Amino acid sequence: MLTVRETRRIVPSEIHNILIRGTNWIGDVIMSLPAVSSIRYTFPRSRIAVLAKPWVADLYRACPDIDDVIVFQSPGVHDGIGGKIRLASQLKEEHFDIAFLLQNAIEAAIIACLARIPLRAGYNSDCRGFLLTHSVKRTSAVRKIHQIGYYLEMVKSLGLGSSGRNINIAPGDDYSMAARRILAEHGVQDGDILIGIAPGASYGPAKMWFPERFAAVADKLAGDCKARFVLLGSPGDRKRTDLIQKNVKSPMINLAGETTLKEVIGLVKECDLFISNDSGLMHLAGALDIPLIAIFGSTNPTATAPAGERSVIIYKNVACSPCLKKECPTDFRCMDMIGVDDVFNEAKELLRNSREFTRMSMKDEL
Repeated sequence: MLTVRETRRIVPSEIHNILIRGTNWIGDVIMSLPAVSSIRYTFPRSRIAVLAKPWVADLYRACPDIDDVIVFQSPGVHDGIGGKIRLASQLKEEHFDIAFLLQNAIEAAIIACLARIPLRAGYNSDCRGFLLTHSVKRTSAVRKIHQIGYYLEMVKSLGLGSSGRNINIAPGDDYSMAARRILAEHGVQDGDILIGIAPGASYGPAKMWFPERFAAVADKLAGDCKARFVLLGSPGDRKRTDLIQKNVKSPMINLAGETTLKEVIGLVKECDLFISNDSGLMHLAGALDIPLIAIFGSTNPTATAPAGERSVIIYKNVACSPCLKKECPTDFRCMDMIGVDDVFNEAKELLRNSREFTRMSMKDEL
């Protein structure tokens, strides 16, 4: 258990209204959800609200452990010192008993203090330990484990029970309806094999496999199983998705930068297979237990491997890897060594196993 400095015990029977300061990026949200489930497990009858940035709010709304999502409008009305004071005043009116700060920044602790939340718990990162009533020491050891464990260790060190490492995410029918409407507009029919491809990664180019190789894998899969393809990502990924379209012979639906998060969640859920770099959408596919191929370059799968029983990691453990750099300073060998057939063969096997799984599930229902 990690070292905790506390000024007052956390007594579950006295906690009725909980605020969680959520993380800011899709992958981090996914990997922190087991910690959220542990908070729910410890406080089963308490109200749990999450303070989240707008671009991840719909992901938190898909988690059954959360009752409410309060949107941190920055950019927007919560910008600047005045905006943070305005947000703190809004939170003060909610009368929270405790704040669990999953985000590591000092800003989260300052806002919780200004909101007069009596108990404030989190890692002592970003020099914020003195602002917390329950300051958890962030050791070098805990920073090296998988990020799911990183968040779980924080709440466990506070004396909370653990509900395990499972990710509790259950997008509602509105997510699926939004996705199916988009797919229907592009001619995708029920029964079509749909393969999602996410060729971007916000961290930097060292995490990104080559667009022309994504295209080559798609062409081989199209010839093998007559699949339909959807390209997903942020507006910043559009250049890479356009390059894939330029190099591919098979028709593709290019939706990078054209969808809301709710639509993306629904679209990933509709996929029969997902192929991705180490990115937020990779974690989303894993959390939804979509058959997934996760391509790793500069980052460490020990720390950020996707969840899901049907996730396959492709990673070449070369001498300089994982370097954790945003741009490769040498010859990009960690990605260059991953060939088209490495990905295609795993994809073909995952699709075959997925069809077997679907047939067995349908047989069990009869």
